[in-house]
Amino acid sequence: MRLDSYPTRDDGMRVWLSADEMDQLIDEADGPQQKIAFLLGGRCGLRRSEITQVCPKDFVTGPTGKHVRIWEDYAKRDHYREPPVPDTLYSIVETYAWDRDDDAPIVDVPDKYVYRWIRRAADRLQEETGDEGWQFVGPHDLRRTWGTHLLEQGVLPSVVMAFGGWDDWDTFRRHYLGEFSPEAIRRECAKIDFLGGEPETERPQFGTMPQTRTQYGQ
Repeated sequence: MRLDSYPTRDDGMRVWLSADEMDQLIDEADGPQQKIAFLLGGRCGLRRSEITQVCPKDFVTGPTGKHVRIWEDYAKRDHYREPPVPDTLYSIVETYAWDRDDDAPIVDVPDKYVYRWIRRAADRLQEETGDEGWQFVGPHDLRRTWGTHLLEQGVLPSVVMAFGGWDDWDTFRRHYLGEFSPEAIRRECAKIDFLGGEPETERPQFGTMPQTRTQYGQ
């Protein structure tokens, strides 16, 4: 888990979960509805308000795989984006929503409930692990972790912006391109010799220059 202060707030912390911690949080979901909510946030990058508006008919399959359509205006059903959906989530939705109206929200609760669900799951994990960082975890940290993970997996920033619904490049660059996950920290620490790592031998060493012969052979 990585924590960082908010640049414009004095309270709370921004959180990036590791892959294992994201799995732990999702596994803490109490029932299929909560699990769908956690997966929509942590595996599809949905905002809290979007999680409670997704309907069964929003899950589609096409040439690029499985996606969920997120509408900017759910009443007018226009201006949408299509983040990819993992097979696990797609299967759970198919099972859970088979007898529900196609246009009824799957997570049919006020969006403040999603916050409460995640906070309760995080509190249980804090008690179980002793890691005080869990006290800061909220719904947006799932989205933050998702976006950073996609970038570190090599997904083009423009594609991540399209998946996540970011329209402003400067905002996206400031909040995502300059950030890194716990996995990235672990990889970099593994290069530090006094931490027991093995530095990359081919990496240029600052302050040194390769010895070369002059044109006169000296």
